[in-house]
Amino acid sequence: MTVRLSEAFFRGRGQAVQAALPDAGLDGLLLLYPANVIYVSGFYHIPSERPIGVYVPASGQPVLFAPLLEQENCEESWIGDRRFYFEYPGEEHPIVWMLRETGATGVIGVDALPFALACGGVRTAATLVHSHLAERIRWVKTPEETALVEQAAHYADYCLEYLLANLPTMLRDGATELQMLRACIGATAARMAQEVGTMFRLGGTGVVGTVHSGARAALPHGAPLEKRVLPGETIIAGIGAEVGGYHAESGATFVVGEPTADQWHCLRAAAACNNAAISALRPGLPCHAVNTAALHELHAAGLGEHIRHRIGHGMGLEGHEAPWLAPGDATLLTPGMVFSNEPGIYRPGIDGYRTINTMIVTQGAAHVPSRFLATHPPEQRVIVI
Repeated sequence: MTVRLSEAFFRGRGQAVQAALPDAGLDGLLLLYPANVIYVSGFYHIPSERPIGVYVPASGQPVLFAPLLEQENCEESWIGDRRFYFEYPGEEHPIVWMLRETGATGVIGVDALPFALACGGVRTAATLVHSHLAERIRWVKTPEETALVEQAAHYADYCLEYLLANLPTMLRDGATELQMLRACIGATAARMAQEVGTMFRLGGTGVVGTVHSGARAALPHGAPLEKRVLPGETIIAGIGAEVGGYHAESGATFVVGEPTADQWHCLRAAAACNNAAISALRPGLPCHAVNTAALHELHAAGLGEHIRHRIGHGMGLEGHEAPWLAPGDATLLTPGMVFSNEPGIYRPGIDGYRTINTMIVTQGAAHVPSRFLATHPPEQRVIVI
């Protein structure tokens, strides 16, 4: 099972960025945003106040810039030209040093120039412009990347499967939200360690999540507490998994005991919203159209006032990244893009409902590597104790 992208992959991503520079009107590109640096260099690192950068010229070889303390760690990058500064902040700001080291002239793109430097001006022979070039290339995943997303979705699903299988016993034993979360996360982490290995480094494997219930389920980002779940309450479980540095999500809402007519209405409206998003995820459509089509189902169900967020966000090297399935994002869907699908119904003081699927844009119908919701419709998410 592949859990690490190859040197050839990262070299190819650097070449893809370089090939796109002329059409973008750039003579070079300085990447400072951590995910972009990883994407081009293959150097997984812990971002800190000490900037790490990659300069990609329109012709010639790229340069990796890093603090001296990262010298040995940088050897995992395919980039041979590595240059180091001593410390931050330094007598000369490291980013100013990077720009000077490139010797670049002409128009140079920068993806993330700190505000203080942008306002204060940077003395360089080049003309600096802000550029989203690398980020936009990252939007469309290669088959190697989507394979890692698929694996991550598999483990996010497993976490939900474990929770569902053990919820009746947990509830009878009086388990709290935190105890439920620890149990399913622990079981999933153990399985991941067995199947793909434990990699104590960035770009490895991992699983995170939340479990919250009852009136607290009305909080979209509710944190789990030492709270016992009571009969009649909803339970929202949201799980994120990472394999080889790539993210996927799965999530579901459970009901303890036979749902009321009102609860059935919300569960089925969320399912209709999820299905509408999957149906709308077709190449050539703008991202905002998916959001509109999906949330239409909640409005049609009379639940519009209980919507608190968009239907989804991009995923890849980051758990949340552009583009966004949200109002205002006119990005055209392209095969290889990866998104979450998160219908949410939040009723403060009463309850909440959220489901999550991972979706991949293809040439035809959307591919959904998250399978938990497809195999467990609302009727199978009723917990009898």
